[in-house]
Amino acid sequence: KFQRDGYVIVRQMVPSSIREAMLQATLKDLNDEVQPLEYEADVHYPGAPVSRDSIGGRTIRRLKNAIGRHPVFGEWIARPELVGRLQQLLGPHVVMPLAHHNCIMTKQPQYSSDTEWHQDIRYWSFERPELVSVWTALGDEYLENGCLKLIPATHRMTFDRERLDDALFLIANHPENQPLIEGQIHAELQPGDVLFFHCRTFHAASRNRTAEPKFSAVFTFRPADNPPLPETRSASQPELLLPSAI
Repeated sequence: KFQRDGYVIVRQMVPSSIREAMLQATLKDLNDEVQPLEYEADVHYPGAPVSRDSIGGRTIRRLKNAIGRHPVFGEWIARPELVGRLQQLLGPHVVMPLAHHNCIMTKQPQYSSDTEWHQDIRYWSFERPELVSVWTALGDEYLENGCLKLIPATHRMTFDRERLDDALFLIANHPENQPLIEGQIHAELQPGDVLFFHCRTFHAASRNRTAEPKFSAVFTFRPADNPPLPETRSASQPELLLPSAI
C-alpha cells in the first residue's frame, strides 16, 4: 500500500502511556513558550496573523527540536514496532535527520493557517528523494480541526515547474492539477494512530475551525545510504542512527 499510494496509516500504534507523556510534555512547553518555536505569523500562510505583533501573532505553530524536549520522544522513535516498519520501507539501517521536522505541530483554534499542497522534499537536499515522515496523532485529527490531506500516488509522479507556484505549492486551478486534488484523501486519525508518508507525496491541511487545539509529533527518516548533500540545511544538524528492530 505504501509503495502504491505513498502513505499508510497504522491504527492505535502508540502505547497510551507514551502518547500521554508526549502530550503532557507538549502542553508544558507550549504553555511556557519554550524555544525553539515557530509562530503562525512566521510562515505567512493563508489565515496566519500578519506579524508577531498583530492580534494572535504569538500563536505557536510548531515546537521545534522535539527530540530534545523530553526523553519520551526518543523513547517513541526507538520503539521496535516503529523501527521495524521503517526498516520495511527504508532498509536495514534507518537514520533520523534532526534538521527536518523533529517537531510537534500544533493547530490552535483561532489563528491557525492553511498549508497548501506541497511535497516535503521541496526544500530538502539528499542524494535521493527517499525519506519517510512519521506523523503521530496525540489527539483526534479530522477535517474540521485541520487533519492532513494527501493525494495518493503523487510520490511516483513527476511535475513540470509550471504546475507549481514560486513557493513550490501546487497551483490549484491548473488544469493538470485539478483532477489530482479532487482525488485527495483525508487522513483522519484518533489518538495513538500513526501516518507514514513519502517525502514526495503531496499533502496539505486547512486551519483548525474547532474550539480545541490539535497536536501531532512529526519526525522524518532516511535510509543510511541516502545522506544529505554537503553544505545544505539538510546537513546542518546531527542525525540519529536508530537501533535495529530485526
